[in-house]
Amino acid sequence: MKYNFKEILTTSEIDEQREFLSELNAFLYTTHENIGHTTAIGIDFEYFSEFHKYWEKNHKMILNPQIDDEKCLQVAEVFHNIYKKYGDKPFTELYDTFDLTPQKICRIRFFTANQDFRGSRNFKTYAKIYNDDPSNFDTKFILKESKNFLSRLGLTSLSQTDKREKYAFTAAKILNDNDIEPYDLFDFYDQDYAKLRKKLTSTQGLGYGKKKTDMFLRDMRQLNVWPKGKNYEIIDVASDVNTIKVALRTGILKTDIVLLSSFLDIFCYQYELMDEMNAKAWRRVWELWKEKYPNEIVEGPSLMDYLVYKLIGKEFCKERLYLFECLVKEHQFNWHSGRNKTCQICYEKEKVKNPAVVINKDLPCKYLNGKIILKNDSLKKIIEKTLPGIEECPFIEVCNPRSQNFRKLNPPKSISILGRTGWETARIIKGEGGGGLMA
Repeated sequence: MKYNFKEILTTSEIDEQREFLSELNAFLYTTHENIGHTTAIGIDFEYFSEFHKYWEKNHKMILNPQIDDEKCLQVAEVFHNIYKKYGDKPFTELYDTFDLTPQKICRIRFFTANQDFRGSRNFKTYAKIYNDDPSNFDTKFILKESKNFLSRLGLTSLSQTDKREKYAFTAAKILNDNDIEPYDLFDFYDQDYAKLRKKLTSTQGLGYGKKKTDMFLRDMRQLNVWPKGKNYEIIDVASDVNTIKVALRTGILKTDIVLLSSFLDIFCYQYELMDEMNAKAWRRVWELWKEKYPNEIVEGPSLMDYLVYKLIGKEFCKERLYLFECLVKEHQFNWHSGRNKTCQICYEKEKVKNPAVVINKDLPCKYLNGKIILKNDSLKKIIEKTLPGIEECPFIEVCNPRSQNFRKLNPPKSISILGRTGWETARIIKGEGGGGLMA
């Protein structure tokens, strides 16, 4: 049964419209006395609304995420073909470490990976801060002055500073209590990634959730800071908007309905579920790859991360093809840059610079037989570094973007529970009105 909300709001009497909107607002976004409590991030919270109670209980059944083995096998074949042609390199490239020693790389990442996910983008910044003054990352300094540590790293402008101070303090305390350096953690936990992972994720106040822990451990292996050791395969592909996006568009991960907006995903139940299922889907790809080619495979699922995230998700699977309309002759054309201001058809045929405006943007693979647009210098550099010689997305045959069944599915987004723009700040009490999320 479909509800025509537009009809309710246009054909009914104004009093009915008022009642409808008031009830909708109350159900979705309003709390009231005795609504009950739930637990999230280790804290007891009052329910945000009646919908919150419903969504917590039913989100798994509504979304019903499933892993498609047939699609996983197709993706595994793609990875295997890349492995056969290029070897380990496309799976082990991460980011420039500026000739720092393994000990220094480990120290920088250990104290920053629990603060934010953007290791590759920020490592250059943190490396410079370290080289300028190594004492900024001194364990005893962080233990005594965790707030000052955040300030020196430029992290005090981010939200939830109190929490971040605790993360820094707890990380330093673990090292200080055991009289070890970050680099020594691997030996301290018997060169066992499973033991170290359990320690990091189970320590309260450390800030190392599963995703951040997997990213840190993956980096330490891929950057050759630590050897393979034991149980390396336990580390997952880190879920983010890019790896989830590729999982959805290749079809290795499917849901019964398209994902809801984050404005409805109160307390991030959808986001957490898809985050968990995404890691399982990429692990299933690796398992099927290993079953079929046991001697021609990377060490663990996490080694697929860079290729999926950096090259496929951020470069190939990006809306970088722009549709323009000529403001003079009204014809349309595709172009590789959104900064273009000229009708390229008029310019090519008549050498006239008629103005043109962007009216849409889309995935190049939907229109160009999968071939990428190589006029983008940054994209060319990434391709030449990772998979030299290719002209189309490696997953083009898996996604089949020009088919009628292809859907350009988007990943979920997250709204924090705490913080000045979080759900708790947005709470609306019955009868008071107003409130809500802020930008």
